[in-house]
Amino acid sequence: MGDVYVVDAVRTPIGKYAGALSGVRPDDLAAGVLRALIERSPNLDPARIDDVIYGNANGAGEDNRDVARMAVLLAGLPVSVPGATVNRLCGSGMEAVIQAYRAIAVGDASIAVAGGVESMSRAPWVLPKPERAFPAGNQELVSTTLGWRLVNPAMPAEWTVALGEGAELVADKYTIGRAAQDAFALASHAKADAAWNAGLYDAEVVPVKGVELARDETIRTGGTLESMAKLKPVFRAGGTVTAGNASPLNDGAAALLLADEAGLAELGREPLARVRASAVTALEPQYFGLGPVEAVTRALRRAGVGFDALSVAELNEAFAAQALGCLAALPELDPSIVNPRGGAIALGHPLGASGARITGAVAHQLAALGSGVGVASLCIGVGQGLALVLDR
Repeated sequence: MGDVYVVDAVRTPIGKYAGALSGVRPDDLAAGVLRALIERSPNLDPARIDDVIYGNANGAGEDNRDVARMAVLLAGLPVSVPGATVNRLCGSGMEAVIQAYRAIAVGDASIAVAGGVESMSRAPWVLPKPERAFPAGNQELVSTTLGWRLVNPAMPAEWTVALGEGAELVADKYTIGRAAQDAFALASHAKADAAWNAGLYDAEVVPVKGVELARDETIRTGGTLESMAKLKPVFRAGGTVTAGNASPLNDGAAALLLADEAGLAELGREPLARVRASAVTALEPQYFGLGPVEAVTRALRRAGVGFDALSVAELNEAFAAQALGCLAALPELDPSIVNPRGGAIALGHPLGASGARITGAVAHQLAALGSGVGVASLCIGVGQGLALVLDR
């Protein structure tokens, strides 16, 4: 097994639902970050890319025809460059990175691109085929933007609760109150705003052609606990999860360039980080939010390091309750190193892209530090967790 390096990582600014990126097709978002990634490595002959792997959680609309391969063609790469699309829901972008890492590690590839894309704004409604021909009644359209749809009746009801209700269950389990969730969300926005103002995202965020969007669109400033407290619970009467302490609906794309030692020499670039280990785990679907707990623990064990070795951690913030639940279940993880530049509550959570985004974020932060160990992890709907360990 050879070493695998993250040579570079880019992402778009993240757009809000029906916002600045809603007019951009997901395949164009995917092509844009791929094109930008290649332009940043002038020694890279695009024909040398062994594979392009993208994560995408929806795949029901303009991203339906293997969006990774479409991105290759739309970005103007040689037709000889293949592309594959993977789906592990919220973990899809990280799953793409892990699959590219494995291919390089075992010698099946030398240079690869991995990333993810999602346009939740442009996710279509779908019309199920009727049970019989020529139905006389009306047919119902189903939204594919987020969450359960067309649920198999064999699924137990407790498994198929709304994602926000799953966050409420985590809040119940760890007695995480509304005030703590709101404070966590406000901190995410404050860290994201400060990071942008300090230029910390300049090295990784690339513009979207034809769109004026200078930074992530859902970052809010000036919020207070008092203003947050006025928001009504969304998923449960008397509950704690609101639109303010949950990640929003978003559009965006991210991509990473990975290479082995030979590919690295060919590119002539100093890598951002090295991939050390990965882990995927699963648990009861309704407690999906706690998926990172075992995934992070297992990935660190495989990397041969402990929590005390970590310099940075990116824990995707699907909900404040979910992130706080993971921190409660991982007392060894220092909260001060988690999401230092803001998390998904502020930056946004374009499902298929988020895993690639946070992996790239860890790589860039390790490069800025000069050395260290970092971990990226996500919870995944239907009860899974995914984690990736990097070092420098």
